[in-house]
Amino acid sequence: MTRWHPPLRFNILMRTHLFLLKLLLMAIGMASSVVATDAIVIKGSDTLGAKLIPIMVEEFKAQRPGVSFEIAVEGSTTGIAAIINGTADIGMSSRNITDTEIAAAKRKGVEIEQHVVAYDGVAVVVCASNPLSGLRRRQIEQIFTGQVVDWAAVGGPPGRISLYTRNTASGTHSDFKRLIMRRRDYSRDAQVLAGNEQIAAEVADNPNGIGYVGLIYADSPGIKALAIDGLFLDSLFRPGSDYPLSRPTYLYTKVAPKSVVVDFLEFVKGRVGQGIIAREGFVALP
Repeated sequence: MTRWHPPLRFNILMRTHLFLLKLLLMAIGMASSVVATDAIVIKGSDTLGAKLIPIMVEEFKAQRPGVSFEIAVEGSTTGIAAIINGTADIGMSSRNITDTEIAAAKRKGVEIEQHVVAYDGVAVVVCASNPLSGLRRRQIEQIFTGQVVDWAAVGGPPGRISLYTRNTASGTHSDFKRLIMRRRDYSRDAQVLAGNEQIAAEVADNPNGIGYVGLIYADSPGIKALAIDGLFLDSLFRPGSDYPLSRPTYLYTKVAPKSVVVDFLEFVKGRVGQGIIAREGFVALP
């Protein structure tokens, strides 16, 4: 039997088509790789990173679909450390950078830039069934340092107080200690939890519980925020508020970050970003 061989012209056409197809696939692959290079790594604060920044990221990606993000929520201290160590492009923090951190950055030749992005408040929260509506600042200090251990000592029904605090990597942990406790140590009986949501859940389940959470967690189910020296949390939204647990929140970067990071920061501080901040329960920039 005679075997059929395709004409030479047919072979040339097939090879040409295969070559063009390979070129097309290579072009698509190169385009994809260019898009993928726009990546931003964000690490740090639970206050910013658990809800607000992920929402910002999704809104930004709707405008810039080629940008990818990696977010790790491990506390303000880890966010600033990640900028110093070069493992993140943006460090989220609910507290100001410390002199020790600035010195550590200088030793590594790193210049850090601070960006205020929103204002937050810390709420002292108790179980919704607790009859108290407020405490004095001094009473809160006494409770969290372990000087007062029973609710009856501050006008509540008898019962041993259960304390819930954040861990030492948390900016809220250090801000609360600075603003309320005059930098005194927390009670050894305090139960240390990783995030705002965990504290809110534990307090909601414990009629004798007390803890502190960021502003946007204060209306979590089963808890209520106490007035401090007669000032309720909603006073934060009034100009010139004297609420004792108000604070700015920050995004930290190296000086002169890459252009896509600059674009994201401008988005956060711009009209759309600040609208999201107000919508999500933070206080927007003036």
